[in-house]
Amino acid sequence: MSTAAFIGLGVMGYPMAGHLAKAGLTVRVWNRTSAKSGQWANDYPGTSCATIAEAVKGADIVLTCVGADTDLKAVYEGDEGILANAPEGAVLVDHTTASASIAEHLAEAARRNGMGFVDAPVSGGQQGAENGKLTIMCGGSEADYAKAEPVMKHYARALNLMGPAGSGQKTKMVNQIAIAGLVQGLSEALHFAEQAELDVAKVVNVISKGAAQSWQMENRSGTMIAGEFEHGFAVDWMRKDLGICLEEARKVNASLPVTALVDQFYADVQSMGGKRWDTSSLIQRLRKFR
Repeated sequence: MSTAAFIGLGVMGYPMAGHLAKAGLTVRVWNRTSAKSGQWANDYPGTSCATIAEAVKGADIVLTCVGADTDLKAVYEGDEGILANAPEGAVLVDHTTASASIAEHLAEAARRNGMGFVDAPVSGGQQGAENGKLTIMCGGSEADYAKAEPVMKHYARALNLMGPAGSGQKTKMVNQIAIAGLVQGLSEALHFAEQAELDVAKVVNVISKGAAQSWQMENRSGTMIAGEFEHGFAVDWMRKDLGICLEEARKVNASLPVTALVDQFYADVQSMGGKRWDTSSLIQRLRKFR
């Protein structure tokens, strides 16, 4: 796994590909906006490619990090896509947060072409990508995961194989479901403290030492109190993810009433102009509609 192609250089893919280049892999990158791949090649020891076919030719491992199911079909399928141009024996790793069904579809397509496939959505946000401390949840065969694991370790704090193809995506859904409820609960708690005219920072300092403690409280309560929402995963992206969760829930007959409600609360935040605010901005909705 010494030659890697990285497709998609957004806020996550850009530093992830950079970690591979700094680790000594031969890295070729492609991005839909060519200026971004050119800038990446200026920042890191790697090559910017004009086409996907050029990027994946001869690659041991091909990694993708794009927007959604439709973007995955665009980069994987067709005469210029990954499946038609990556070499037999390559392992394809997808870091996009997408549906389980597209992961299963791409895994089968890869198998027919003599390639491996691992769906490997990540958690940790832009900061985790930049610091090389992402949590990666994977779906695929043990053999494909064993080949991809040493490469992913260059930007992972934790990574695990969760089961067959699609299991990584389903685990990421669990992650997003949990976060949605936690952020809403924290928002309501802080809003209550404000309305009760308590010293909110002092309240957080006390309750964060007990059962109410969470990553969100430790890392986002201060900026929520200050009304600063430029620190992570955007509301637009969260709504995309929660839509995937709710669709999968219907397939597996799972009940997600809180998740569905919080999804609508995020729609309210979007209508307030907060599409690019981070997910902790749920508190602004409470402040506006109190």
